Amino acid sequence: MGEKLAVLQQWINDSDNIVFFGGAGVSTESGIPDFRSVDGLYHQKYDYPPETILSHSFYRSRTGEFYRFYRDKMLCLDAEPNAAHRKLAELEQAGKLKAVITQNIDGLHQAAGSRKVLELHGSVLRNYCEECGKFFDAQCVKNSDDVPKCDACGGGIKPDVVLYEEGLDQDTLTEAIKCISEADMLIVGGTSLVVYPAAGLIDYYRGDRLVLINRSATGRDSMADLVIQGSIGEILGSITVTV
Repeated sequence: MGEKLAVLQQWINDSDNIVFFGGAGVSTESGIPDFRSVDGLYHQKYDYPPETILSHSFYRSRTGEFYRFYRDKMLCLDAEPNAAHRKLAELEQAGKLKAVITQNIDGLHQAAGSRKVLELHGSVLRNYCEECGKFFDAQCVKNSDDVPKCDACGGGIKPDVVLYEEGLDQDTLTEAIKCISEADMLIVGGTSLVVYPAAGLIDYYRGDRLVLINRSATGRDSMADLVIQGSIGEILGSITVTV
């Protein structure tokens, strides 16, 4: 591990166009559960798997049940950024990291101070009325009963997140591809790289400093230039940032 951390440190020192691409593992270290993990209490409360509940068709047909799960499992509004979030913000401030591309929807990268954050799957912090377009914060949804309604027109409020069966925002996806293709170092962390199309983004990287950091092996480890298994907060937190 020590030798790999030394290589990571040296590559970061030598790079000035780093892009970070992260998944759920970045946020689990802030206490936000991976919604795909099904705990012992889950089956007592829900009749459907998470992927079904978080689908566009389920949202349309069983909106109340969708929101019961959404408020219970997806709105972790007391979570705080961890060492990984903070180090990435520090790298950006130093001019080394040019973008954070995230599959997470919790807003913790911005809370840590990162400015250029491309949210592939949207954010729980943004919600909008499907009738008039008025925006609402996450607390409004958290405190609502059953299906939240717009206080201006009475329309239904929808989270600004990408549900299963919905496509990614094309502008965000295009910018993510551009950032990755231009990067001189790509750090991928906290993701098993199995959810597409997001997982396919690393194929646009053209450099020779592809780093995969995850607690377990991924199907893409063989194509990486450096693989480090462990806590992403501990690994990135150990990095010294120099200008």
